[in-house]
Amino acid sequence: MARDFYFNPTGLLYGAMAQEAIIAASAGRLAGGDIGFHAVEVWQNYSGTITRELRSYSDLKSSNETAVGEALALLENERSPAFKPGQSGPLIMGVVNVTPDSFSDGGDFLNENAAVDHGQALMVAGADILDIGGESTRPGAEPISIDDELARVMPVVEGLRSLPLPLSIDTRKSEVMRQAVDNGARIINDVSALTFDENSGEVVRELDRPVVLMHAQGDPRYMQDNPTYENVVPEVFDWLADRMAGAEAAGIKRANLLVDPGIGFGKNLKHNLELLASLAFFHGLGVPIVLGASRKRFIGELAGVADARQRVPGSIAAALKAAASGIQVIRVHDVVETRQALKVARAIQVI
Repeated sequence: MARDFYFNPTGLLYGAMAQEAIIAASAGRLAGGDIGFHAVEVWQNYSGTITRELRSYSDLKSSNETAVGEALALLENERSPAFKPGQSGPLIMGVVNVTPDSFSDGGDFLNENAAVDHGQALMVAGADILDIGGESTRPGAEPISIDDELARVMPVVEGLRSLPLPLSIDTRKSEVMRQAVDNGARIINDVSALTFDENSGEVVRELDRPVVLMHAQGDPRYMQDNPTYENVVPEVFDWLADRMAGAEAAGIKRANLLVDPGIGFGKNLKHNLELLASLAFFHGLGVPIVLGASRKRFIGELAGVADARQRVPGSIAAALKAAASGIQVIRVHDVVETRQALKVARAIQVI
């Protein structure tokens, strides 16, 4: 459901400057972290037409309007993921694709032993989470059966469950969610935001595990045919807010919810760039944010690179933008390169 207004935190501050401004109450603490914001771009929605007005944080903070106070609180509340309380800085989610046809590395780790070895290597490289998926949801991908998906992912979950980091199961199917969690997975990552399988909401409630609700426009087979939005950023925001409300209505704890704006899922190049430019906007949902932009088609479109494996520099650029926007989890294929870039960026920012 569309809202009357949205808050887009801007004028982001880092390091000592951020802390001084936060202490002086001239800046808010973005998502409870160490990034400050001293201004807010207020997006007013007039019957589908969005207007923007820049307001200072201190001006809005002094407002007596209840709705303004609630919107600021959502931007400022601490929201480290349930599986990593107190986390400072973005977590790296390493991708383990057990598929023959994923856009980025299809077939490389279809063999159980290769997938397990890859997951272990990602941990050594610095991954904080491993995301295991057995069904490709790339544009044009055909769905597979529950049995086929289970046959691909369960040996890998079982082979990696002893590692000292949380495993995530990337699936749209409730039975795959259940069996993966029963065998060691701690996080559910659903690209359909619990809309694909009518039983998934109940299963996630019963499992009581964190779940990533990702935005996608349309079925993966057709989602890139002609994705259309009037205003992509607030529309994705509203859709995610509605899915959060639906999850809570199903009995899923708000503390278990994370959101993902779904880069490349039913979006063209312009839509993807608008979402990436406005990542901090999604802190207004009040829950941790996951970003998956690694090796995606928009990078190839911008850089003229057809081979997904050659899109590492562009992927790192997106990861750095995510970190600078206070995103909590960054889903990547190239862990070593991303970890190094984030470490250098962090060292520069804290000065």
